[in-house]
Amino acid sequence: MTDIMRDELGVPKVVDRSTFQVQLDELRVREKAHTYEGDAIAAARRRLPMVEVDPTTKLIGPHGTVTLLEAFEGRRMLIAYYFMWHTDHPAPEQCEGCTWVTTQVRELSYIHSRDATYATFCQGPYEASARYRDFMGWDMPWYSAKDSLDTLLVGRQVGRMHIVCYLRQGSKVFETYWTTSRGVEVMDNNYHLLDLTVYGRQEKWEDSPAGWPQQCTYTRTKSGSPTWQPEWPGGRPIAQWPRLEAGRSDNLGTTHR
Repeated sequence: MTDIMRDELGVPKVVDRSTFQVQLDELRVREKAHTYEGDAIAAARRRLPMVEVDPTTKLIGPHGTVTLLEAFEGRRMLIAYYFMWHTDHPAPEQCEGCTWVTTQVRELSYIHSRDATYATFCQGPYEASARYRDFMGWDMPWYSAKDSLDTLLVGRQVGRMHIVCYLRQGSKVFETYWTTSRGVEVMDNNYHLLDLTVYGRQEKWEDSPAGWPQQCTYTRTKSGSPTWQPEWPGGRPIAQWPRLEAGRSDNLGTTHR
């Protein structure tokens, strides 16, 4: 970003260190209250009842048909992310929100150490979506749940982002929790780090002072190039650009519209 561009942006008021610390300490009280409330909500979540689901529900994996029970990989718990999919659309038109959060799921050993498995349940066909996974360089377990969505997402809107948590007891499977809308942000780290910065996520919905940058279009680049990233002409989920620069093919093997 150029110095000229910096000068055009609004900036906070400059104060001495003691004045800054007083206001930061006031904010810290609210931050700690927010943390403790999150702990209390998590405690309540652990006390929710559960509902039994069919463990033989079919998924498609790299070696063909498997069951929901097999997706646990022998562990006690399963965290499934339901990835939205636009069938027969090319890679640039796939879900930017799902791409955003899935890109950040990298190291699974901590989840495994708690007797839990993480997997992506794509809402589209296996072959094309697996090509997208390979283009993006993801290595988590990947399944197509396309033919079982009415069973797995009963009572919920198919075609939306969801995280669903399951518990296995022997050969029985139970659903214990699921998210709605911004609940998938628990998978994110980039935006939570940006929340700590002076300009935040830079999205239009944020409550920011006048002059703060708010031109980002969620997680998809615009058709116009941002000044600080001119080689990214836009129109794609942001995380696709580094993959293209690395020479990866985004051909999903489908008939594009």
